[in-house]
Amino acid sequence: MDDLKPERFLSLDVFRGMTICLMIVVNDPGGGAASFGPLNHSHWNGCTPTDMVFPSFLFAVGNALSFALRKYEMIGNAAVLGKIFKRTVLIFLIGYLMYWFPFVHQTDSGSWVFNPINHTRIMGVLQRIALAYCFGALIVHYFSKRTAILVGVFLLLAYWAILLIFGDPGAQLTMTGNPVLKLDRFLFGDNHLYHGEGIPFDPEGVLSTIPAIVNVIAGYIAGKFIQRKGKNFETISVLMVAGSLLLALALFWNGFFPINKKIWTSSYVLYMVGIDLLVLSVLIYLVEIRSWKRGVYFFNVFGKNPLFIYLVSELLIVVLSMIPIGDNDLIYWVNAHFFQVIAAGAFGSLLFALSYMMICWLVGYVLDRRKVYIRI
Repeated sequence: MDDLKPERFLSLDVFRGMTICLMIVVNDPGGGAASFGPLNHSHWNGCTPTDMVFPSFLFAVGNALSFALRKYEMIGNAAVLGKIFKRTVLIFLIGYLMYWFPFVHQTDSGSWVFNPINHTRIMGVLQRIALAYCFGALIVHYFSKRTAILVGVFLLLAYWAILLIFGDPGAQLTMTGNPVLKLDRFLFGDNHLYHGEGIPFDPEGVLSTIPAIVNVIAGYIAGKFIQRKGKNFETISVLMVAGSLLLALALFWNGFFPINKKIWTSSYVLYMVGIDLLVLSVLIYLVEIRSWKRGVYFFNVFGKNPLFIYLVSELLIVVLSMIPIGDNDLIYWVNAHFFQVIAAGAFGSLLFALSYMMICWLVGYVLDRRKVYIRI
């Protein structure tokens, strides 16, 4: 039975918790003032610290999968598939309902009506997590680690080719000319896409989910390697060398296939996997080898209930923004009349984001104290 319980690595839990913590901070800056540049996504090409959060969480999903799949495989192939597909459907459905929430809105006349289902966003953050997890899990379940790496390389090269072949000639990598947008419009229509980019365009589109699968595969491979090699300097050295090589390759590829989060380019995948490997190697050194304690429990609270706390953060901000105060809502009012008074501008918005993140952390803290871990 001991083989079913591989050694736990606290550094991996901390890594996952850090991604959730940062996701909440960058997603919830309040209203009434612009955020600091690093807390915004790149307009198009390039990569800010905010662009690093989502792929790092997918990498963490792969890490967790390297532990879970080992236990699943002892219960038979049919049961493994059942668990994978059940979790995929659940996360995707929750993500879809989250964007539809609160299901009603108030008209100018003051009456409440249902939000039309024909204007709900189909894809999104949780939906991408669901699909990337599903296909990543199937690949590493059915193939060896070596073959899974080759599949990942194929997916990145194939995606590059698809963008160049099926995009508008000369504009394949622009927001309006890329085939990611074309496929989403064909499948869903404009009303079911994200409308925060100036045009109907979904940064979590169907086609751009293909390279995101590789982030999960990479996280799985890294997790298996860490389990096999253990908590030592050899593990750290290999992770740092691999991360540095991937970063160098990504920056070279960036010269003709730009790093871009919104269409999740293949160079972006390599860039982020490289950074994740370097961050993880540092965490293994600090947390596992040096037994660093400062801040570990704080991030581990997020890491124990990651998707649930993320879901709470998304739904709670919607509920609070529905509470009217004057001409605006509660979120805008609190930021404008409290945080912007303390520190006007971007710093005030950051204080709001950090305070809101702490509210979400308290939810996770209460759950942890009660030993409640909600697996989504």
